[in-house]
Amino acid sequence: MNTSLAIKYAQKNQSRFVRELREFARFPSISAQDEYRAALNNCAGWLAAHLRSIGFKRARIIMTRRHPLVYAERIESADLPTLLIYGHYDVQPPEPLAEWHSAPFAPVLKNKYLYGRGVSDDKGQMFALIKALEAYLQTRKALPVNVKCIFEGEEEIGSRNLIDFLAKHKNVVQSDAAIVSDTSIPATDKPAITYALRGALSLELEIRGPEQDLHSGNFGGAIHNPAQVLCEIIAKLHDETGRIQIPGFYDRVREPDERERRYLARVGATDNEILENARAAAGWGAPGFTLYERTTLRPALSINGITGGYQGPGTKAIIPAKACAKLSFRLVDDQNPQEIAALVRAFIARLTPPTVSSLVKTQFAAKPVVINLKNRFTRAAVAAYQNGFGARPVFVRSGGTIPPVSAIHELLGIPVMMLGFALPDDRLHSPNERFYLPNFFKGIATAIYFFDEISKINFDGSEPCRRPTFPVNTI
Repeated sequence: MNTSLAIKYAQKNQSRFVRELREFARFPSISAQDEYRAALNNCAGWLAAHLRSIGFKRARIIMTRRHPLVYAERIESADLPTLLIYGHYDVQPPEPLAEWHSAPFAPVLKNKYLYGRGVSDDKGQMFALIKALEAYLQTRKALPVNVKCIFEGEEEIGSRNLIDFLAKHKNVVQSDAAIVSDTSIPATDKPAITYALRGALSLELEIRGPEQDLHSGNFGGAIHNPAQVLCEIIAKLHDETGRIQIPGFYDRVREPDERERRYLARVGATDNEILENARAAAGWGAPGFTLYERTTLRPALSINGITGGYQGPGTKAIIPAKACAKLSFRLVDDQNPQEIAALVRAFIARLTPPTVSSLVKTQFAAKPVVINLKNRFTRAAVAAYQNGFGARPVFVRSGGTIPPVSAIHELLGIPVMMLGFALPDDRLHSPNERFYLPNFFKGIATAIYFFDEISKINFDGSEPCRRPTFPVNTI
């Protein structure tokens, strides 16, 4: 199918596409906070209606135990390959609000960037795929491939209901391949295909002491302070070099392939680039690895937040009854989140003094994933990026986690092509999140070319090899 009409349509309608993206991003679809349930429902309704308006007559909302799924499909012919398109419409909480230059859910344009929560992660990137579909449907009245879309509202909290849906309805969503646009590229002139994601394990550690807050003058020095115990435990999670101290944590961490390390050293971010994007003065972590390797090839443990005791202005002389910390693990190839959770619980129990009690709760878990690059879909993606961005893509690992990618890969047994359009300094999960609009437009073009490319090739199912072979630039 010729792409010229679809490309011209997308170019002609760029301004409208941005207006619609701003409308999409106005929904405060914060999945982690129950007070935004109505906003998530409304956002799902808007998305389903939008899909119907561009030609997906069967777009519908599927209710789950928490936030709804949006499912749409268009089957053009049994002779065409079928592509599963995944994305998420939920977003991270915007706090701290005082650090935003503009309201997080009132997107503003400035210097070719659109600012607002979710404009890059993931509403803008998934919307690029939707606009590419629209370009075909409005010019050709048909798609070059069969398409099944599944968009969820729980990716930022672990995708539990989507994963259950995939397991129960594999026959409904079964496809030849999947495409996900929820990753970054190194630069505007350096597109990238992501082939590996770290897994994730989010835990909440709670230390409890007395039944209620106590007067620190009357009881200080006599009653063990839960906030102090929490800090002492957290301090023992790493050694002075940054190595995680939980016994058995590294047992399944395989040594990285030297050929892969050499390749990633050529195409990955430098230490200076990572520090610049982080706006940090110095790096940190276990020795022997670059900053890029520490964020992709190696596991990590981050303390996402600590609470306990009085948080208001001034002072309040108390011993708090409890203190909590949110722990986030990023896991690499072969590490199992359930095994790691068991190791953490055993370690915390050993460190907990008899004067207090500890409780570790799992918030969500996702396995790491590595996609085999030796397949026809990768070749189609390379050609699409070359046409859409005017440059051959590199192949990268991501330090982030997208729980449905590993689920789709394992449950459906199909390759998942991760074609990102975000930039490293898009401030994902931070105040002043933004999306570079030229990348939005190039992303639409890339998706148009990708749909066309995969319509031209013969499919023989997914390929069983789990790990890529390097150097990958021979593809």
